Amino acid sequence: MRLCFVLVATCGCALGFGSRAGAQAAMSNVVSAVVKGAWDDAKRNIRESADQMPEANYGLKPADSVRTFGQILAHVAGASYEFCAAAKGEKSPFSEDHFEKVATTKTTIVKAVEDSLAYCDGAYTSLTDASAAESISMPFGMGKSPRIRALLMNVGHLQEHYGNLVTYFRINGMVPPSSRR
Repeated sequence: MRLCFVLVATCGCALGFGSRAGAQAAMSNVVSAVVKGAWDDAKRNIRESADQMPEANYGLKPADSVRTFGQILAHVAGASYEFCAAAKGEKSPFSEDHFEKVATTKTTIVKAVEDSLAYCDGAYTSLTDASAAESISMPFGMGKSPRIRALLMNVGHLQEHYGNLVTYFRINGMVPPSSRR
């Protein structure tokens, strides 16, 4: 719901400012531009989290029933491939749980995260308002949907797990990346 509000607010701002020609140009792909901005914010939070946490804390698990810090990042990498492959109309090069099984050090987890972000960049960079509406096969057996749904779900998933990571930073007396800015 909050993301919908951000989309509407951004569209409203784009309509209200600048010259008529400038506003028309900005409006031609305003939805995809907002989605790309949300992607940039989410990937920044994940990338900075991966970099900021010391390797000694990648195994931190506040309770037995949750993933470690490193496992969350590895999960995010695998799931991002699934969402972005669907948006690209491709078969995912990795399963959702692949990196949780094979990436066990900060170095291998950060590489998995960086590679997944780079892979997803292509899906967001090529997005237009027209392509956002095209029907695709969603990952995880979710049927058919507009391409934008897979990309928004990916952004939401990254931000959801960034929220988890914030707790891990706070438990360690650290200020999380978004608060440091």
